[in-house]
This record gives sequence, C-alpha cells and structure tokens, in this order.
Amino acid sequence: MAFTRFIDLTAPAAERLREDTVAVLPIGAIEQHGPHLPVATDYYIAEAIAEGAARAAGETCDITLLPGLAYAKSDEHAWSGGTLWLGARTLLAVLDDIGRSLAAGPVRRLAFLNAHGGNSALLGVVLRELRTRHGLRTFLLHASLPADQGGTSPASELGLGVHGGLNETAAMRHLHPELVDMAQARRSVPDHLTAYEYIGFGKPVSFGWTSDDFGTGNGVIGDPAPATPELGRKLVEAAIANNAAALRECARFLPYRPTG
Repeated sequence: MAFTRFIDLTAPAAERLREDTVAVLPIGAIEQHGPHLPVATDYYIAEAIAEGAARAAGETCDITLLPGLAYAKSDEHAWSGGTLWLGARTLLAVLDDIGRSLAAGPVRRLAFLNAHGGNSALLGVVLRELRTRHGLRTFLLHASLPADQGGTSPASELGLGVHGGLNETAAMRHLHPELVDMAQARRSVPDHLTAYEYIGFGKPVSFGWTSDDFGTGNGVIGDPAPATPELGRKLVEAAIANNAAALRECARFLPYRPTG
C-alpha cells in the first residue's frame, strides 16, 4: 500500500499503478474572498486537505495525488477583480480530458476533492460522464459541505455562511496566516434571507445567486470575525480524517456484490 504524488512518478512507474489505485484530484478556485482572504483560498484548502487525506489513506490502500486544478467555475464572483474562472463547458471539457488521459493507463478510480461550492453541481455531472465515457469509477469528496448544499454553518452565520466566513477564514489562519488580514474581517451575513420559509440556503427551494446579490458590499457571505487559528486547525484535521476514511472506501467500493 502506498501514497505517491503523480507528478513525481516516472512514466514506467505511472504505468505500474493499479486498477484499484485511487487518483485524487484537488479542485479549488481563484476568486474574490472579500478584503481579508487571498483569491486562492479555496485552492489552498483543497490542496492541503487532499494531500493530508491522501497520505493518511495511503497507509492502507494505493493513492496517487494528481496536481490540483486552481481555475474552476467561479462566475458567481465574476463581478469582482481577482476572479479567474472557467465556463461550465470549458471545465467539463478539461475534466473529461483529464479523465480520458487517466483511463489510458491502469488507474480506474478517480476522486475529486472539491473546496469550492460553485463547482459541485458540475462535478456531479462529471462523475457520470467519466463513468459512461471512459469506464472510470468516480467520486466527489468535499473539503467541507457548504451550507447551501446541505452542510451547516455556525449559529453566528444563521446557516448562511457560504463564502469567506468563519470556517474558511479559520482554516486559512491555520494554513497560511501570513495571507489573512483580520483587520479587514467583518460580519457580512444576509440576515434578511431568514424571512423566507422555502427559499434559501439548505431550504427546499434553491436559487441562482452571485456573491454581490446580498447587499453585504464586500463579497463575503458569512462572519469571519470570530475565526481563530485553533478553530482552523480542528476543522482541517477533521476534514483530513474524514476524507481519508472516505478514500479508503473509494478504494474498495463496488455498486454491486460480486458473486463466485
């Protein structure tokens, strides 16, 4: 059982990877994260959690870590400087090409480790596209599940913390404290959304939005002010442990029960 970094392998070593090797592809984003966080926040988080989880899972199964994808589907932040994004068709084509290339070798399992909520819907489509087109067994893991996709956010964010809020800020204070400017961190929660019974994050009716729709004025949707490095450490360590356990299941998952 082993952990490898795919980019460090020689070509013959890559050809010796196994069918049950899980290739892990971190996916983040380059986009505005308010005045207190760097535009690469999601990319840094995806890389850190993917590598930590891959190393831990590699103690009991075969894992290879692919180079991360920084540019992704971030058009909800296209109004702001610092956002570099791919359109849905472009990103779908890029991921299809990566899957096709991977399937040309021995590996048959590909897990995306996603740290940007704007990627999730498209990645759900990609899972089936790569399964039907290239025969890969595909999986979608999350650094953390956003509140608008069934996850939770702290009470101070009223379940509305989806971007640049407490958890992302805490994670970055742990991973890259030199890149965080807490003097610029302030609560920017769209409290008025709590007046709607059916429409909202985590409610029965979802809605299309951009990050300047909510009147917060700075692109943040959440409350970064209470974030601490210690909270970030706990969040990152828990995410690594949970995703390592998930990768171990990815290595043995079959949707049917073999007979004989």
